Amino acid sequence: MASANLRTELECSVCLNIYTDPVNLRCGHNFCRVCIDRVLDTQGGSGGYSCPECREKFQDRSALQRNITLRNIVENFLSAQPNQESGVFCTYCVDSSVPAVRSCLLCEVSLCDKHLKVHKKSPEHVLCDPTLSMESRKCSIHKKILEYYCTEDNTCACMLCVIGEHKGHEMESLDEASEKKKETLRNVLQKLLTKREEMEERVHSLQEHRRKVEEEASGDTERVTVLFRDLRRRLEDLEKRVLREVSEQAEQISISIRDLEIKKEELSRKMRHIEELCNMTDPLTVLQESDTGDLCDTEDGDNEDRERHEELLHDGGGLDVDGISHTLHTLSDIITGVNVYFYIQEAADILLDVNTAHNDLHISDDRKTVSKSDRKQKRPETPERFQRYSQVLSSRSFSSGRHYWEVDVGGSDWWGVGMCYPSIERGGGQSGIGYNNKSWCLFRKDDQYGVIHDSKGIPLPPNISSNRVRIDLDYEAGRISFYDLCDPIRHLHTFTTTFTEPLHAVIYVRRGCIKICGGNRE
Repeated sequence: MASANLRTELECSVCLNIYTDPVNLRCGHNFCRVCIDRVLDTQGGSGGYSCPECREKFQDRSALQRNITLRNIVENFLSAQPNQESGVFCTYCVDSSVPAVRSCLLCEVSLCDKHLKVHKKSPEHVLCDPTLSMESRKCSIHKKILEYYCTEDNTCACMLCVIGEHKGHEMESLDEASEKKKETLRNVLQKLLTKREEMEERVHSLQEHRRKVEEEASGDTERVTVLFRDLRRRLEDLEKRVLREVSEQAEQISISIRDLEIKKEELSRKMRHIEELCNMTDPLTVLQESDTGDLCDTEDGDNEDRERHEELLHDGGGLDVDGISHTLHTLSDIITGVNVYFYIQEAADILLDVNTAHNDLHISDDRKTVSKSDRKQKRPETPERFQRYSQVLSSRSFSSGRHYWEVDVGGSDWWGVGMCYPSIERGGGQSGIGYNNKSWCLFRKDDQYGVIHDSKGIPLPPNISSNRVRIDLDYEAGRISFYDLCDPIRHLHTFTTTFTEPLHAVIYVRRGCIKICGGNRE
């Protein structure tokens, strides 16, 4: 009973069938889009429009608003009806609702299996899947069945359209056009499938990378915690040691003062006794008292006291500054331990290999600076020398470990820096840094920055604020990273791969000059 009541609520008052693409008028009543369009078309010449249900009048043709909520209710209702998936019933089965298996566009009826067998099979009776919106399958102008597809106007057409407004156009049958469209869609689908597979691979790769990073982060977190706990302990011990030395040295001065005070008091006592003897009138007493003790010994301990006094006053008050400084040097040992603990290296010593430099480049005597020259350098043409691009390699290569090098790029507005294999081509279009699978490059061209590898570039924001950039290499991890040495240091990009050859530093200069920073001369 509830299902029957709901079905009644879902029926269009024009066609008396369940809503197809329901829309509503301004008054709030709902209709099938095709049904209300047909009604409004018939009202167009009467000077106004009205709702076929409540008769509310509208001066202008009402804008039709899709009722998405009602459409969803219809779809849910139809999906819940057994053996009535289409929601279309046989037109001739008036005593009961028998699901239709086909619809005839010519007769505008829907047919069950029984009535389909006796329906005319002539070509003009076009059969299709069961549908409630037969008007949508007819030409809106001629009200004829849409049988053709105009490839020039990309629209469906009826027989009258073919000899009328589409006359002379290339036409295809709907089946033929549909198959071509399906083929196009299959190609698009295949491309999308390939793209999705690539994306899934990238997601999987990033997930794997995230897992490794999280593992490394977990280990590094524990290492940092242990390191700083040990640092705090060692610094506290060092602080106590230095303060103890300072306190002991200050206490030594206090002890010396107390010793001198005692000796001064002893001298005062001797002086008072001698004064008493000097004031006596009895010669016997004077002679007897002066023979007891060391009243007349004035040199006892004087030299030792003077030496100690001079020692305490030496270098400003007696503190052993050299000794305290030596103790504080332990800080350097602590910092060195931190560097070793986290594998912090000093800048790699990079020298340019003149034998690889393009003849448009000038290399400084210390092999640290490369600049674009106005005059050709008269160096011999060798297989190692770059022939097309203004590039130069480092003489040193790296086949293991972690290293970094820095360059001052403030003297050029068109440059490239990075790493490459020694097997990189030296001539031709594939020899440019970043334009092959053997080199990784950070570049600037005027105000544009980016990174490039294997001819695939990634633009970077044009706000690199420092004149110095840093290139980091972690050979075993397969990472080349670029940093802007501003304050604070800013990571620009990291390439990740598996290295198969040693790596050389490489510099490209189109204008101006670039200088290598850091490192010691070999």
